[in-house]
Amino acid sequence: MNPEQHDDTADTEKGPSTRHSQAYDGLRSLLQSGSFAPGTRLTEADLTQRFGVSRSTMRSVLVQLTQEGYVTSEVNRGVRTRDFTVEEALDILEARETLESALAGKAAERATDEEIEELRRTLQFMADCQASGDQAGYSQGNRTFHQQVKRAAHQQTLARAYDTLLYPLVMRQYRDLSAPHPRTGSLEEHQAIFLAVLTRNPDAAVAAMRHHVGAARRALLLRSTRDGAD
Repeated sequence: MNPEQHDDTADTEKGPSTRHSQAYDGLRSLLQSGSFAPGTRLTEADLTQRFGVSRSTMRSVLVQLTQEGYVTSEVNRGVRTRDFTVEEALDILEARETLESALAGKAAERATDEEIEELRRTLQFMADCQASGDQAGYSQGNRTFHQQVKRAAHQQTLARAYDTLLYPLVMRQYRDLSAPHPRTGSLEEHQAIFLAVLTRNPDAAVAAMRHHVGAARRALLLRSTRDGAD
């Protein structure tokens, strides 16, 4: 057998559901992190080598990711990463604004003292990164902060709905690389969210998160309007 080919029986020996889950989680993580540019073609041959699974397993993974909206599959074009229209991107950002503000409100009601302390530490890390000009560190802290708010909400139905959003892919495509990062006011917006959770004020937490997440949608609207005028 060609050493570059993968034996379909190997997945059965290792447990097909386990191999599928590992490949699915790995590829979805890459898609969410923005490792692939919008419209990138994904080939079974490359992916089977990357994840060490059979073509049949990878084909099943790609079908699942297509159904979930992470990739598209078209005749004669193959499987490609999503390329969002402005309208699709705005819909996703609007849904994120609604879901995440609700999660913030629940976090203000239900967060444990330990979870609040974790938010405090993350916020301090973000402040340190901003002061030192560490953009990558600030971005990581930002992602951690939002995940911590989601967990502190202790609301699994909202959390599952939030996790299905393709927000990371949208931002990978539409982020304005020429704009300052972090965005002006970003740290202060996170501080307002934290203060609302700390003081157990659900209404303030909802408003603070809605304002913060809404800023991304407003920026995209402004950018799309500007680009359309060019």
